[in-house]
Amino acid sequence: MTMTDELTQRLEILESCLSFQEVAIEDLNKAMVEHKIKIIHLQETIRVLNAKLTLALLSHLAPLSEEDPPPHY
Repeated sequence: MTMTDELTQRLEILESCLSFQEVAIEDLNKAMVEHKIKIIHLQETIRVLNAKLTLALLSHLAPLSEEDPPPHY
């Protein structure tokens, strides 16, 4: 095998590795974007549920003026 053949073979291997890495990076980028969208959606869902829970808890509490005094008074 000549030096040119070796260099050509090494260059082909490097090009193949680079191509694989480019595909892997693109796949990872797509996955990251999908996860970011899901995280944003989940954060909004948590915010809405938290607001609903807060309202539900507050609606079950009587104002202090309507509360009965404790039995020891």
